[in-house]
Amino acid sequence: MLMELDAIDFRILELIQDDAALSVAEIADRIGLSSSPCWRRIKRLEEIGVIQKRVTLLNREELGLDFEVMASVKLALPTRENLEKFEEEIAGWPEVVDCATVTGAVDYMMRIVTSDMHAYDAFLRDKLLGIGLVSDVQSRIVIRIAKRTSAIPLDNSKLNVKK
Repeated sequence: MLMELDAIDFRILELIQDDAALSVAEIADRIGLSSSPCWRRIKRLEEIGVIQKRVTLLNREELGLDFEVMASVKLALPTRENLEKFEEEIAGWPEVVDCATVTGAVDYMMRIVTSDMHAYDAFLRDKLLGIGLVSDVQSRIVIRIAKRTSAIPLDNSKLNVKK
């Protein structure tokens, strides 16, 4: 798929990763294209699945959701059926903002956002432990975020980019 992308495509991706609210005209102006070819490139990037969706990032602290936990979760019995059931359950829980299957001593690493410790305790008891699949949860309260980005690294020099 990288063979289908060129340096202009990567510049477009860098711009919209930084600000998805940019208009096509603004993007076109910044990369030196007219609006129509720029729009066609963006549409093609969407069609081939490089651009999955565009979102707005919210300030969770301003919304009163300033309690964040990193939790490692071990299932009691990590069978295919239990893994699938666990993933189906957590898909509907808005408190879980990230969840990844990992290697090692635990099955999942999760990032959970709630309003406070009491809300996290309720989440832990009623939802996470309430499904009857989890044998252990190690919770780590986030004190401060040193770095957080939604952007993926697009260093053209390391990717196979058409010139």
